[in-house]
Amino acid sequence: MGNTLGLAPMGALPRRSPRREEPLPNPGSFDELHRLCKDVFPAQMEGVKLVVNKVLSSHFQVAHTVHMSALGLPGYHLHAAYAGDWQLSPAETQQAKFLTWQFDGEYRGDDYTATLTLGNPDLIGESVIMVAHFLQSLTHRLVLGGELVYHRRPGEEGAILTLAGKYSALHWVATLNVGSGGAHASYYHRANEQVQVGVEFEANTRLQDTTFSFGYHLTLPQANMVFRGLVDSNWCVGAVLEKKMPPLPVTLALGAFLNHWRNRFHCGFSITVG
Repeated sequence: MGNTLGLAPMGALPRRSPRREEPLPNPGSFDELHRLCKDVFPAQMEGVKLVVNKVLSSHFQVAHTVHMSALGLPGYHLHAAYAGDWQLSPAETQQAKFLTWQFDGEYRGDDYTATLTLGNPDLIGESVIMVAHFLQSLTHRLVLGGELVYHRRPGEEGAILTLAGKYSALHWVATLNVGSGGAHASYYHRANEQVQVGVEFEANTRLQDTTFSFGYHLTLPQANMVFRGLVDSNWCVGAVLEKKMPPLPVTLALGAFLNHWRNRFHCGFSITVG
């Protein structure tokens, strides 16, 4: 008796399970397109500031800010935000007077984000500012979208359209906004876990002004410190040093900025709790 060997028919290939493509990610909000690059740059500081953040629930949080400066009167700022099916942000007060009202609504799909903002709506005075955003993920790296800004008040009405795109690689992100009002381009690069750099270009057609900026971000994890610096085409240099105070939820910041062209210098100190 011999062994029987079964052979597959000629030309028949083994079946492969179909490859499932990963769904496209949500692109985030329009305001976050340049966030990685902007987070590299230090925030302008002047005077003394105290910020207290309080999370009241998983959907509602408030922030109190007290600012004292030699350039103006002391001010108090209240920011209240609700994150859920709808959002109201911000409600601002300064010197016990309401300054602005802003209503935000955002919907995030699997691979797109739509946002609508109404600022200072006045039905009696027939004035309103409306901002609409839409972003769509075309691939895992490419995001395209746009912004429409519409304003209306007695005797004046207008709209501005801006197109936007972002390309994300493994260690860098390039973003571009182009519209009738100008252009905004940024490039972010992460060299390693401690060093990040960013380059930003802004052009305003109405003001006939262009600005080029370079910023860097240095993290010192063992010292719980972060150092940010910048230099731009307006001959302005600045730096901010942040120091966290664990186990307390307190962050101290000290910053200084010098504009060589205008011969102006200012510095600031802030304490953030929460």
